[in-house]
Amino acid sequence: MSRAAERAIRAETPNADQAAARGRLEVRGVSKAFTVNGAPIAALNDVSLTVRPGEFVALLGPSGCGKSTLLRLIAGLDRDYKGSIVQDGEAVTGTSLERGIVFQEPRLFPWATVRQNIALGLKNAPISEADKRAAVAAHIALVGLDGFAEAYPHQLSGGMAQRAAIARGLVNRPRLLLLDEPFGALDALTRARLQTELQRIWAHEKITMILVTHDVDEAVFLGDRVVVLAPRPGRISRIFDVPAARPRARSDDDLVRLRNEVLRTLEHDGAADPQLSPGSRSDA
Repeated sequence: MSRAAERAIRAETPNADQAAARGRLEVRGVSKAFTVNGAPIAALNDVSLTVRPGEFVALLGPSGCGKSTLLRLIAGLDRDYKGSIVQDGEAVTGTSLERGIVFQEPRLFPWATVRQNIALGLKNAPISEADKRAAVAAHIALVGLDGFAEAYPHQLSGGMAQRAAIARGLVNRPRLLLLDEPFGALDALTRARLQTELQRIWAHEKITMILVTHDVDEAVFLGDRVVVLAPRPGRISRIFDVPAARPRARSDDDLVRLRNEVLRTLEHDGAADPQLSPGSRSDA
């Protein structure tokens, strides 16, 4: 990353006192049901969770347990639920620039360059065009896409496209970044590399992140806490604190022990899902 890019990001990054007041999330008694063939089906049941400012929380559970549904509610994409969701003291009533989201697929516009796709994250931002250009350039550097600003999505590998999607989610400086299986469609090697990159980006940006995943190794490698959801209707089964210091090594004994304990919890909950393994792929 160039010195100019580092200075641009540093100028956008809140100081420690400001960061401490940003990105707190409170989920209280959230329940959600869908109607299928005229009958209600419970997706979430009485979910309560507090996420601290700057924390990295991994939501883990089998397919269909409501992880992605909960993420959509937090994002404000769906308001039909019981309970409350509050970010930084304000009720979540719809989408907001305060919450960025990255999906399993990059969802880049094929007719736009990397620079143009990332700039879309600033479309409604109340800053000058010069500041927008500087922010886009800084985040292209942050995710390691120097030299590819004018490339089109079809010219990128899957991992590079997902880096661009992460930059688009971060460029507006949201207080909360939501990640819905962002590496689920990638090969194992690329996935591991981007997990390491995401750990670095999180440490640099100091914003709150919530990751939905089926991958136990991914959850314990990235999370400050791992929140295990039991099968439908989704509810919190157990919350694990991750004891390993950062930056982390996958072979850390604490991570290996925690991984085994998380797996035992999933088995006890009856979540014997073959997708709950490293490199798994599925919709939540």
